[in-house]
Amino acid sequence: MERRIAFVTGAGAGIGAAIAERLAEDGHHVIASDRDVDSAKEVAAKLTELGYSAESLALDVGDTTSIDAAFDQVEREHGRCDILVNNAGVATTFDFLDFPVDHWERTLRINVTGPFHCSRRAARLMRDRNWGRIVNISSVSGLRAGVGRTAYGTSKSALNGLTRQIAVELAPFGITANAVAPGPTETALAREVHTQTTRDELCRLLPGGQYGSPASIAAAVSFLASEGADFVNGQVLPVDGGMTAAGVLRI
Repeated sequence: MERRIAFVTGAGAGIGAAIAERLAEDGHHVIASDRDVDSAKEVAAKLTELGYSAESLALDVGDTTSIDAAFDQVEREHGRCDILVNNAGVATTFDFLDFPVDHWERTLRINVTGPFHCSRRAARLMRDRNWGRIVNISSVSGLRAGVGRTAYGTSKSALNGLTRQIAVELAPFGITANAVAPGPTETALAREVHTQTTRDELCRLLPGGQYGSPASIAAAVSFLASEGADFVNGQVLPVDGGMTAAGVLRI
């Protein structure tokens, strides 16, 4: 398989780091980007030590100037971008009636507008080679509502719509766009922000009764970024342990 340039946002930890590792294992050159550049450097260094091809890059997806600078560097140094994974995102929880407007605006800027700008920059490089894969990391919160997730759920719903729009418009250039919608996933961030009440409620909704792993999300991304996924386009793939499929779980 041809080694391709795979650009992963929010690759400094959690699901993003797992995606970077999986794409490196697939034989691609991974550009691990993150606002926390030290974390991105650690991920890239680990992959390099394991014998994979990787580098780090500073990127704040909430800042269009940062996005342009990052892709200018990619274009200058590599002349191509074959795979883009829009993974970086933020989430805060507040009751709807008290949801702070600044949190609403920041969430949409990072979770929707950031992927919009990144995808446009990457797609221009993909178009030159008539091949490309854009994978957006959405959430089950974009498929079903949850208390406190006014901005996050709305942003992920919008990201799903953006995914379909990109898929339709870029298909003539050999570019596909799909989304992966993780369910509850065991990451350091989840352990930090999910209260025990939240964890109990989420596990109650999961047929298997437990959180998923970042590696499971990365495996889905690996498929959607592969040659074999050439006829999968505009789809949102839940990787959620059956959460969105489930109804009554106890009788």
